[in-house]
Amino acid sequence: MRVRWLLIAILFSLPLTAQAKHPFSFEDMMALKRVEEPVPSPDGKWVLFAAVDVDLKANTKTPHVWVVPLSSQATNSEVAHPSPVLARVGYSEVGTAGPSTSLGMTAEREIISDQDADRPRWAPDGKHFAFLSTKEGGSQVWIADFDGATGTVTAKHRLTNIATEADGELWSPDGKNILFKSDVYPECDGTPYAETDCNAKKLAEDKQSKVKALIFTHLLFRHWNAYKEGKRTHLFLIDATSMPEFRKGQGNVGMYETFRDLTPGDYDAPVFSLGGQDDYAFSPDGQEICYASNHDPEPAISTNNDLFTVPVNFPADAPASQVVAATKDITAENKAADNTPLYSPDGKYIAYRAQQRPGYESDTWRLMLYNRKTAQQKNLTGTVDSWVNDFAWDPDSSRIYFVSDGQGESPVYFIRVKPGFLERDYSVMQRVETPESIASGFNDNLAITPDGTTLVFTQMSVQHPDEVYELVSKTPLAQLSHLNDAVLSQVSMSPLEPFWFTGANNDKVEGFMVKPPNFHPSKKYPVKFIVHGGPEVPMGDEWSYRWNAELFAANGYVVIFINFHGSPGYGQKFIDAIDGDWGGAPYEDLMKGLDYAEQQYPFIDKDRECALGASFGGYMVNWILGHTNRFKCIVSHDGDFNLEADYGSTEELWFPEWELKGTPWTNREMYRKWSPHLFVTNFKTPTLVVHGQLDYRIDVSDGLGLFTTLQRQGVPSKMLYFPDEGHWVLKPQNSQFWYKTVNDWVDQWVGK
Repeated sequence: MRVRWLLIAILFSLPLTAQAKHPFSFEDMMALKRVEEPVPSPDGKWVLFAAVDVDLKANTKTPHVWVVPLSSQATNSEVAHPSPVLARVGYSEVGTAGPSTSLGMTAEREIISDQDADRPRWAPDGKHFAFLSTKEGGSQVWIADFDGATGTVTAKHRLTNIATEADGELWSPDGKNILFKSDVYPECDGTPYAETDCNAKKLAEDKQSKVKALIFTHLLFRHWNAYKEGKRTHLFLIDATSMPEFRKGQGNVGMYETFRDLTPGDYDAPVFSLGGQDDYAFSPDGQEICYASNHDPEPAISTNNDLFTVPVNFPADAPASQVVAATKDITAENKAADNTPLYSPDGKYIAYRAQQRPGYESDTWRLMLYNRKTAQQKNLTGTVDSWVNDFAWDPDSSRIYFVSDGQGESPVYFIRVKPGFLERDYSVMQRVETPESIASGFNDNLAITPDGTTLVFTQMSVQHPDEVYELVSKTPLAQLSHLNDAVLSQVSMSPLEPFWFTGANNDKVEGFMVKPPNFHPSKKYPVKFIVHGGPEVPMGDEWSYRWNAELFAANGYVVIFINFHGSPGYGQKFIDAIDGDWGGAPYEDLMKGLDYAEQQYPFIDKDRECALGASFGGYMVNWILGHTNRFKCIVSHDGDFNLEADYGSTEELWFPEWELKGTPWTNREMYRKWSPHLFVTNFKTPTLVVHGQLDYRIDVSDGLGLFTTLQRQGVPSKMLYFPDEGHWVLKPQNSQFWYKTVNDWVDQWVGK
């Protein structure tokens, strides 16, 4: 009896989180806050960031602004508001990645909660920050007044009221102006006041017209999930000193007179982007901007984004032609992509990322430096066989920090910018520093405090979404935000486990595995075999809301995925191997990787495996469908089915023309060689087809064609069609239905 009571006492003494853990669910995933990029304050005390809340019932995703003190400020109780537990254990506990919310650590606070608020950006004085909100109809730039002593917002007011809406706001370093993007009609280019009125009038006419027809005169008339409708993305400047007029309740007095379109013309300036670092920036003195734009005659077949500079100070009545005349192309010699400009704090240089091979979107991204005085350019990363992604300058202009994909991670590196670079000292120009790694893991969104002491960024893993982290010299990596600890502490997840095998061309290829909750090695588990998209987009120790490995594993599956030839992180030669070989080396890698896992891990039930993929992964499972019957089922999401037909319905034509080495009429055999639709007589595996009507990367006709073929071939099949989704399923309730339909299909055919 004493033993029995002892066992009961031990059970109740266990932490609550250990008792309450359950397999990760879709509802858990929707309860997570989606943390965005951190922005340190000018005084180095605070970090702003937006976090998106999902309301599954309302089918909405709403961003709000949060603030968290840097750890050096956290001992100030007035600032950090620590709980008694936090005060007792010391603020160093924030450096742990565990479920700190259970310890009462709530240093971060939501400071704009009564309206949607996204993309906070500090004013140079630290007393205000700009943000985006749709509170009063359409996306507009708002200003918040910030009390640096208490870390609170004391007032908010709308700054812009532009009919074509505002996005991507950025404060000038001198505090005089705010830059923002808006999609406008290029035929309205003119003087500021007339241009604004013209755009508002045309937008109203288009909305009121009963005729919704569009006329196209050039390609790239639609992109990803939307038609351009005759508009172009331009950068506008607004005088930030007009803010007091808003505080006094004088409406828009004086605002339009200070509007300025800095990128007039029939071009997107900046270029289209799916996210990541801005493709535009201010000079440190606030007198100039640099931006990326593609001025080639046919941008649908061109990756030739160039960097342009333009001064910001023009007379109020200056015509668009005067702005165009003052604009300078600083990377015209490079016929490949130049993107993401960022001025050095000392104003001497512009750092940016560039590729060397025209038309190839997956060429190595190199870190470049442009000397503003001499117009010389230098490749900082030289022959380093790794892509440079997000980057940031050290405040003293001596270093550049950047992240780079590598073997399933995205570590942080830095490279020194030596004095004399690009000063016509050719002996110096020939020397290239080797980047040094300072933080492992999957990192992004780098920022540095103005004093240069602290690097701030986001970090994720397969077990947790992005949170904000800081790295201070000679101290361990510390987690600043803990918005999701409460949810994650209640769920059971498994870590990512890498493995290596010999794949195509006798190259070493990396695969990854996630085991289900409550895993036991003596049991047999079915497999969800995930094939990633891109194809030049790797998978690794990262979080995803659309293809979440933990959620796929949660109901008793081993999840396996392979970084096949074409995946970044293993050198450019490994990436290039997929060109013209879509169904070759990648397919061989996938089959050999699964063979290896089956041989090495006896808990894998090789008779109960399902292959799932989207985008290029959708193409590849369509290819698998015609080349092997080893899988019990297939899920094909937005995958290419007929490569010849795809060419005429996709938008970024540089992609198929590079990958398949020409057009269907100049190299038809390549398109036919790798097209899944020519192997339909081999189709036997039960297949779920998923496609969105608004997918303009891979048109819905591919999904319809695949489903029709499967039905006519007598193959068990089902189609999940979304009339309101594009290449990705983004609406919360659609996502819920997607996961249920996909998981039910797999369960049905693996006999779970």
